[in-house]
Amino acid sequence: MSIKFSKVNYIYALGSPLEKRGLNDVSFELTEGNFIAIIGHTGSGKSTLMQHFNALLKPTSGKISIAGYNIDNQTSNKHLKKLRKHVSLVFQFPEAQLFENTVIDDISFGPKNFGYSEEEAINLAKKWLKKVGLPEDISQKSPFDLSGGQMRRVAIAGVMAYEPDILCLDEPAAGLDPQAKEQMMKLFKEYQQEGHTVILVTHNMDDVAEYADDVLVMENGNLIKHASPDKVFEDNDWLQKHQVLKPTAATFADKLSNFTFDKKPLTLDKLVTDISKNLKR
Repeated sequence: MSIKFSKVNYIYALGSPLEKRGLNDVSFELTEGNFIAIIGHTGSGKSTLMQHFNALLKPTSGKISIAGYNIDNQTSNKHLKKLRKHVSLVFQFPEAQLFENTVIDDISFGPKNFGYSEEEAINLAKKWLKKVGLPEDISQKSPFDLSGGQMRRVAIAGVMAYEPDILCLDEPAAGLDPQAKEQMMKLFKEYQQEGHTVILVTHNMDDVAEYADDVLVMENGNLIKHASPDKVFEDNDWLQKHQVLKPTAATFADKLSNFTFDKKPLTLDKLVTDISKNLKR
């Protein structure tokens, strides 16, 4: 089953003096089960687009088909809980959404809310507490007594604990130290490889190169490119025109004037492999 946006427009504060267009005639189709990255400058429409996947925002006009549901400006809110069991959204600073008295209660809230029994919810909470790299002995602590990084992991575990089919992530690793960030990104990739769809908003082009199968590039509310990472980063002139940064490996490869590459390396592993091949020649 695919995810399809058809001529989706979104206007903030429609009809008021503060009216502003957030999305402009956006159309694309994504294959479920992929890891999709959404990139673009601040204000390009990335987060606005992301919030349409689970109908946190509904189109001003146009239509969205996702997880067997159709969403347009007439979609009733009373049916959205069923959709949100299948399509979840992790905000940029998810720790701001913590509210329960204990870590285990916070993580198990989502599964309980979507119909799991108390026992099932607790078991899922313990499973995801471990998966995000936190020790079980913090389960009875208040989440507000944890460090900022631990709070972030608890909040992410709470969204992943009910195991949605489509996981939407809006800069989930912002502010984490490099080791914690890498651990979380590997967790999201593993989740995708287990048969789920992951959609990531990010400013980090190295993450796009390392993890994404598919990329949406936004600019001023418009979708200006939809392609694989290889295709997105292949044209230096286009990247410069739209001020899209290249992955670190690609930037380094462009400076190696005496080396030839069959295809521009986008990850450090691929760069090392290609340099080794050049040296052997």
